[in-house]
Amino acid sequence: MADKEYFAHPTAVIDEGCSIGAGSKIWHFSHIMPQAVIGENCIIGQNVYVGNKVRLGNNVKVQNNVSIYEGVICEDDVFLGPSMVFTNVINPRSVVSRKHEYMKTLVRKGASIGANATIVCGNEIGEYAFIGAGAVVTKPVLPYALVMGNPAQHAGWVSEYGEKLIFDKNNIAACGKTCEKYRLENGKVVKLKNE
Repeated sequence: MADKEYFAHPTAVIDEGCSIGAGSKIWHFSHIMPQAVIGENCIIGQNVYVGNKVRLGNNVKVQNNVSIYEGVICEDDVFLGPSMVFTNVINPRSVVSRKHEYMKTLVRKGASIGANATIVCGNEIGEYAFIGAGAVVTKPVLPYALVMGNPAQHAGWVSEYGEKLIFDKNNIAACGKTCEKYRLENGKVVKLKNE
């Protein structure tokens, strides 16, 4: 690994057999397991665990004290806030081995998960969804949805930039920062193409 194209702090443990993309940075006391795949230009904060068979896309930001267990897949541009939690077994018991029962959790492109949120396994977080700090997600989250609370409840919609969307009488909203437009139809948000 002498010609590696990524940075790893000397205290990080990088197991043989993992894959780490160019430009990625792995900070203090983090552990990357053998079959983990980390894309390009990712940032893995301090005290992060990336388990076997976990896949992180490009430009994923993982803040301090996050454990990403087997069964989790994060697409490009995902943000995982400090101390947020993934689970991978629905009914864990200390004396019962359930390693063959790991459930898949999929975090789609551009989604953000706030600090101390918990994502119960087996759920999909839609593209550009925003999970509020401390939320407990127990069911799938739609693309562009804002969810908060315990259990997490729908609290609105957000743009790809992360701004809350306010829809007019025609069910059209514009991001306050980028002016990109979105339509709400049949309980789902779609981004409109530039006209």
